[in-house]
Amino acid sequence: MSTHEMSAPPAPAVSTPRSLRGPLAWGVVLGGVQALAPLAFPWSRSGVVYALSLAFIAAVYVGFAVADGRWHVLAVETAVAAVFVVTAAAAVTGPAWLVVAGLAGHGLKDLWQHRTGFVTGTRWWPPFCAAVDGVAAALIAAALLVGFPVPW
Repeated sequence: MSTHEMSAPPAPAVSTPRSLRGPLAWGVVLGGVQALAPLAFPWSRSGVVYALSLAFIAAVYVGFAVADGRWHVLAVETAVAAVFVVTAAAAVTGPAWLVVAGLAGHGLKDLWQHRTGFVTGTRWWPPFCAAVDGVAAALIAAALLVGFPVPW
């Protein structure tokens, strides 16, 4: 084991509410964009577009884990990402609510990451990503609940 792997990660930087305003605001904007993403790909079904985005956002933490450098962090983040990739794959042909559940679940994972700092070096990313996930999940759920035609 290297010295880096044996040492404890630095304590997560505590962000003040003011320092999170920008990331949260951009997260809300991009959550709306994500909910509308199928409009940019009219040749594809919405379920495919949403599933690809869910798989992509899950993989981002694998990149953070590689940068972190600790093997156990990489193993955990890869396993967690795999759960979201499987959920995304099932959502392609399964019920649209799988995407909503996947996004909401990933938002909860983001909040956990922000609280614990499990993966080092993520700083503002978890609150930003939680906002994206939460807004997208809420908008997609609202569309499903009101019967908005979502071509799955």
